[in-house]
Amino acid sequence: MHTFPKLHNATWPGIVGKGPDSEPILSLDTMLELTAGAEVNGITFDGVDLGLFEQHVNLDADDQEIQALADKISGFGLEVGSLVAPIWGGPALGSASEQAFFLEQVRKSCRFGQKLRQIGIRPGGVIRIDSASSPEQWATDPQGNTQKIADTFRRACDIAAEYGETLAAEGEVCWGGMHSWKTMLETLEAVDRPNLGFQADMSHTLLYLLGTNRPEDRILPPDFDWSDRDTLQEALQTLTATLRPWTVDFHVAQNDGTVYGTGSHDKTGRHCLPTDPAGKLDIVHDAGYWLRDEKGQLTKAFRHICWDGCMFPNEVMQRQQTWNDILAVMIQVREAHGWSEA
Repeated sequence: MHTFPKLHNATWPGIVGKGPDSEPILSLDTMLELTAGAEVNGITFDGVDLGLFEQHVNLDADDQEIQALADKISGFGLEVGSLVAPIWGGPALGSASEQAFFLEQVRKSCRFGQKLRQIGIRPGGVIRIDSASSPEQWATDPQGNTQKIADTFRRACDIAAEYGETLAAEGEVCWGGMHSWKTMLETLEAVDRPNLGFQADMSHTLLYLLGTNRPEDRILPPDFDWSDRDTLQEALQTLTATLRPWTVDFHVAQNDGTVYGTGSHDKTGRHCLPTDPAGKLDIVHDAGYWLRDEKGQLTKAFRHICWDGCMFPNEVMQRQQTWNDILAVMIQVREAHGWSEA
């Protein structure tokens, strides 16, 4: 049995797409209990990736509060990996004051991450960001707005470097400047900093193939038949050859080829259960396009992988079997594309 990459679950699906105009938020304790309760043939999740959202975490916590959070998580037998910076409310391509808000949230998140590393509960992982703006905002001035995003991201990288952190820009069709594989690449190249990489989520990146929110960048043909696995695999190879070299964080996920949004979250890749018959991906096989290079060799570019199940109904999320099924496919991904260390 391989021991790497470590298997993590995300905590933010208890928040994203929930709230007053949707279903109730699930507490951090609930997400930790469900994660720690999952078990398949004696194997459990190794850790969680943590959304630094006020409904779960006090971003301004002092050292004592952060220690208490670490003790809580370790009490469930879990470690911490990547963190999500709550940068929404300050678009990276916005005004000076909006950019200042964005950067301050990055600073607070990096400080939080550094403290967790110093405590010893966070052996690795990145700080996830996005542009906090819509494709429509970006489209008012594509070239100029890409440069604004890149400038804000460069300053964010400077901040992250002060804390020994790496940033990962999330590829998702609802974020301006990263809403297609080509605009994502252009943004990464414009930033050109060693501590900024790409976060790939199998659900979100599937929509890159369809040109969702940017039809001119579609890779699959307009009349694509999902039963044509050969064409799908060629498209995945094209996509991953471009973005894999930038990838520093990875989410295992499933998608049925549609967009979806609940609560205040804009429509994006629909996260499906691994057992969903409508899922378009062969999860275990297709994860290999991100975890292996073009020669089929393991990249070992990150030491943990995470499941992101945003916007599942609460009734589904609160069933322990849901997380057992998710853990089972995560184990299969590790056995197919993992490694062990002495």
